[in-house]
Amino acid sequence: MATMADVARSAGVSVATVSHVLNGTRPVLPHTRQAVLDAVEELGYTPNTLARSLVTARTRSIGLAVSAISNPYFTEILQGVEAEALAHGYSLLIADPHDDPEHERKVVRLLHERRVEGLVVAPSAQPRELLAYLGRHRVPAVFLDRVVDGCGDGGARFDQVCAENAEPTARLVTHLAELGHRRIALVAGKPGLSTTAERITGYRHGLAAAGLPYDGRLLAHGDSESAGAERATAALLSPGSRPTALVTANNAMTIGALRALRALGLSVPEDVALCCFDDFAWADLFSPRLTAIAQPSRDIGARAVRVLLDRLSEPDRPARTVRLPCAFVHRTSCGCPDEPRPGRLDRRTSERPVPPEAPAARERNRS
Repeated sequence: MATMADVARSAGVSVATVSHVLNGTRPVLPHTRQAVLDAVEELGYTPNTLARSLVTARTRSIGLAVSAISNPYFTEILQGVEAEALAHGYSLLIADPHDDPEHERKVVRLLHERRVEGLVVAPSAQPRELLAYLGRHRVPAVFLDRVVDGCGDGGARFDQVCAENAEPTARLVTHLAELGHRRIALVAGKPGLSTTAERITGYRHGLAAAGLPYDGRLLAHGDSESAGAERATAALLSPGSRPTALVTANNAMTIGALRALRALGLSVPEDVALCCFDDFAWADLFSPRLTAIAQPSRDIGARAVRVLLDRLSEPDRPARTVRLPCAFVHRTSCGCPDEPRPGRLDRRTSERPVPPEAPAARERNRS
C-alpha cells in the first residue's frame, strides 16, 4: 500500500508539500500540485483519514439528523447538505430521528460520539432533550427547516435555516379567495412544529386579507403525513358546511388529501379547488396540475452547511436565523385555466417569487 512518503518521492517534493496539497492547508504552485496529484493517481494512494483525525483532532465530518426516510421533502434538503459538505471537503454521517424526541436524542448522541465536528438537525416538535444535550456538550449545531423558539435566549444558542412560511401560505389563501372561494379549509401539519404554527398564521392572515372570517371548523391537522391528511380531509368534507377550496400544508399531506377526495368521488378543481405548500417533482404530472408553493429545498440544505462552517470558524459569533424565500407555482388545481405551453417547457417557467415580510433570505442576529 502506497504511503505519503512514496507519493513525495514520486513527485520529487517533500512529505509536507504532499500534505499541503491533499489537505489544502497552504497554497502550492500549480505545477507542483499537479505533480503530487499525478503521483497519487499513479500509485493509488488513499489518505488515512482516521490516522489524520487522531493527529489533528478533526474528522472533517458533519452529522445530519433529518427524517429523510419518513418524509420525502427532506430528500432534496439532504442532497443540498451533501453537495455543500463535499464541496468544502467534509464527509456526511446521516441518521433518521423519525420525528420522535427520544429517538432524536439517541441518534444525535451517536453522531456526536462519532466525533462529527458539527450537526445539522431538523428538530422534532418536542426538542427539549435535544437542546439540553447539545447545550451540555457544547455541540456546534444548525437547526434546519424548523425553528425552535428561544434558541438565542440565554444558555445555548443555535443557528437556524428555514424557508418563509406565513406569507407564502397567505398567498395561496388570497389566490383562492380571488377566484371567489369563501370557505377555504386548511389541512395543517403536526402540532408543535414551527412550520405548522407559521403556516396556520399565514392561513389566518390570508383569510383576513381577503375579508373572510376565521372558522375553526375549517382547520384540521393531518400530522404532516399522508394517512393523517386523508383522515383530516375526509372530516373536513363530511356533509354539512363543506369547504369549496382546500390548502394542504406539505407534500405528503397533499397526497393524503387527494386520496380522500378520490374516495369521496370529488373532482379537483370542479368540486373542490386545491393548493398545496411544497412543490414536488411529479406535481406537474397530476391531472389537474397542482398549484403549489415551492421551497428552495437544496438551497436550505446548502445554506445550513455554510452557516455551520461559519460557526466552526467563529464559535463566539451571535446566533442567527436565516430565512429563504419561496416561489408560487401557478398551475390548474386552483381552478385557473391551463396556460398555453408550446413544446416542452420547464415547470419553473410559471414560478413567481413570494415576497417575504422582510428582505429575502434575511438574517437576524439573536442574542
